[in-house]
Amino acid sequence: MKLYVIHDSPPCAVVEKAMAMKGLSYDVVEWPPPLHAPMQLMIFGARTVPGLKIGREKVSGSRAIIRRLEQLAPEPPLYPVDAQTRRRIEVAERWGDETFQAVARKLVWVGLKRNPAAMVSYSEHSKLRLPATVVRLSAPVIADLEARLNRTNDEVARSTLKSLPAQLDKIDGWVADGTIGDPEHPNPADFQLASTLRMLLTVADARPLIEGRPCAELAMRLFPNIDGELPAGSLPAA
Repeated sequence: MKLYVIHDSPPCAVVEKAMAMKGLSYDVVEWPPPLHAPMQLMIFGARTVPGLKIGREKVSGSRAIIRRLEQLAPEPPLYPVDAQTRRRIEVAERWGDETFQAVARKLVWVGLKRNPAAMVSYSEHSKLRLPATVVRLSAPVIADLEARLNRTNDEVARSTLKSLPAQLDKIDGWVADGTIGDPEHPNPADFQLASTLRMLLTVADARPLIEGRPCAELAMRLFPNIDGELPAGSLPAA
């Protein structure tokens, strides 16, 4: 198996966590952003990561990949047997993938556009091993292109940050009712939500809204070590 990723990408972290839980071995192809968009489109028919090759078979998107992994390696199962519980998990998983995941992209790329030097911190453990000078020099162009690809700007970032507390309340509700947060049996909704939360915890302007919440504990438990720090003041003022 060969997994195509961007370093520090939340949906890529979702798949890597699932594959680690199942004990699956695989090779990694890491794209530099925004080169991933045309390359993924050419290989998988979709511009986003992750993508997984299983021999000649191609699967794109974290949710689709996890379902394929469940077929390939049923043990340990990532979803519960109980149908009602699984439906609750799938609702949270879908929202984490289709709605909440975009929050991190909209904030991080605006922050890096305004403070491109911070991009060096996000590439610290990248497999591409680019010199810090190269990352620093290319950061303004990359951040601008990624902000365009993700349809974000200062106004979008302000609106996104304003909406964040209500979204965090929603996630904390899922922790409270047991949909997510079981330390013994993490599920795909845990991975989807916690990976994005962990990325948001690297954004100093967003961190005070998240710290101290049950969802913050979940993020740090599942994804304790990721690269990056976007200093305070990188996002536009309210």
